[in-house]
Amino acid sequence: MEEGDFERYLSFIGETKSKYPFTLYSYCLMTNHTHQQIEIHETPLSLIMKHLNTKYAKYFNKKYSYSGHVFEKRYGAELLNSPEYDIDVSKYIHLNPVAARMVTAPEDYPWSSYRVYAFNEKNPLVDSNPILSYFPEPPSANYQQYMYTRISDKFIWKDGKLYMEEMVRLSCGPK
Repeated sequence: MEEGDFERYLSFIGETKSKYPFTLYSYCLMTNHTHQQIEIHETPLSLIMKHLNTKYAKYFNKKYSYSGHVFEKRYGAELLNSPEYDIDVSKYIHLNPVAARMVTAPEDYPWSSYRVYAFNEKNPLVDSNPILSYFPEPPSANYQQYMYTRISDKFIWKDGKLYMEEMVRLSCGPK
């Protein structure tokens, strides 16, 4: 895939959002699949994904003289039903290119929403506020810190915010 192919997929996300409104919290576009954290409003997710992936498949197949499926598998979906899971899914999505050894740090991968979270970069496709609202001030810096901790490290909730154990110790004084 070329840079233009990633850009085209993002433009199709924008077109799809205009036609079937949904909220995109995070994404990562890989070479053979995508990850998207979406909140649907009225339109079923199956219709949103069909529209998006059909548009992209038509574009890709025409450009490269291919036919058939572009991505490995049909989309999969999971219900995210807790703040902890929302945050972990966002982390998983943003770390995908690191896990695939495409980059050494999530901020080095241009085809994800990580920089929206970590550096407050503007992206009209992404709403990072709900997930960042779980982090204490400054949320972007604390999100970055969370990204660089093991997923199994302990975190706790205090006053509706996510704190790593050592952050709680620092904010509460010595024990």
